[in-house]
Amino acid sequence: MKDTLKRYLQEGRDALLWKLDGLSEYDIRRPLTPTATNLLGLVKHTAAVEAEYLGVVFGRPFPEAIPYLAADAEANADMWAAAEETRAHHVELYQRIWVHSDATIDLLDLDAPGTVPWWQPGNRDVTLHQILIHMIAETHRHAGQADIVRESIDGAAGLSAGWSNLPETDPKWWAAYRERVEQAALAHRDVTGS
Repeated sequence: MKDTLKRYLQEGRDALLWKLDGLSEYDIRRPLTPTATNLLGLVKHTAAVEAEYLGVVFGRPFPEAIPYLAADAEANADMWAAAEETRAHHVELYQRIWVHSDATIDLLDLDAPGTVPWWQPGNRDVTLHQILIHMIAETHRHAGQADIVRESIDGAAGLSAGWSNLPETDPKWWAAYRERVEQAALAHRDVTGS
């Protein structure tokens, strides 16, 4: 079971990093939602979350300082990359965190206890199994956000360059499909009062 959970976690990690491939520095950093969601920020955030959940929670803190996790860090500092921060730094940091996390997973049994100090009292006591499921969900959630952001940049979608999970069609088909979806939505515009 542990191997299966690790595989799902790694698939999410790989999908998230693939979203950066082939894009300019501007494109991986630019905010594409009202809350400034951006690709490099999603990688930075997911790395930080993993360092905490598969490190601190089990008494095995990641050995490198991560400044944007400090108690006095600016709000949302983990959700974007400042101009002086590089893609390589965040990708390599995330990969080093994987190694540390995987060592935690390998070292401990699935029922090994941990404590999540930032969760509400009464819910803080967890097991490695619970946290692995939490991290799989968290990683895939952010990979899904990255999928939408990346699609809005250049149309690339899916888990990897060779696996889009979408029907194999052409741009003309997609334009017609999108128009059909839009027309179905418009049919309800006046019904809902919007």
